[in-house]
Amino acid sequence: REFNEEEYLVMVTRKGTVKRLPFIALNTRRKTGIRALTLDEGDQLINVIRTNGNDNIILATSDGMAICFNENDVRPMGRDAAGVRGITLVDDDFVIGAEKVEAGKTLLTVTENGYGKRTELPEYLRTGPDGEKIPQSRGGKGLKNYNITPKTGRVAGCRVVGETDDVMLIENGGVIIRVPAASINVYKRDVQGVIIMRVEEGNQLMSVKRVPAE
Repeated sequence: REFNEEEYLVMVTRKGTVKRLPFIALNTRRKTGIRALTLDEGDQLINVIRTNGNDNIILATSDGMAICFNENDVRPMGRDAAGVRGITLVDDDFVIGAEKVEAGKTLLTVTENGYGKRTELPEYLRTGPDGEKIPQSRGGKGLKNYNITPKTGRVAGCRVVGETDDVMLIENGGVIIRVPAASINVYKRDVQGVIIMRVEEGNQLMSVKRVPAE
């Protein structure tokens, strides 16, 4: 019910489009709702992130790429705008996750065949001219996030998680498991990870969600 003028919504689509909308632009009394994003034909909105005006955003793709950029690399737009390119996709690749970087946390990446790993978030930054770690520029191809093999399958999802979080893994056969995020090993960006969910032959892991620890 409160619309902070210093906050934004960052919208991310399956085809890698990113839009940054001032939160105050959604302050309306219309009960029918208002348009917040114009989507290209065949595209889908996959996540909306509430930001403070200077957050870093990380996008991850099905083929194991990821890009991390500062939200100010995306100019604020009006409600009817379509957005700009957040990541350049190759062949049939598509964005499977979009998260806000949070200090002290890691990026959990899981694959269709139940493999997964956590990676320290600074690994998705590049080295600047003075040796400091800085975000990439939006619109590039990004960095290798996962070593995809026939054994792992493609990337199914990603979440920024803390040591005290639980995660729920959901496969298309209707099986759900819940595990502590801290029980999943931390690895470098471009490795395979380990089995974190046994997926029956013919099924696929579909989604991962961060939930409060029990």
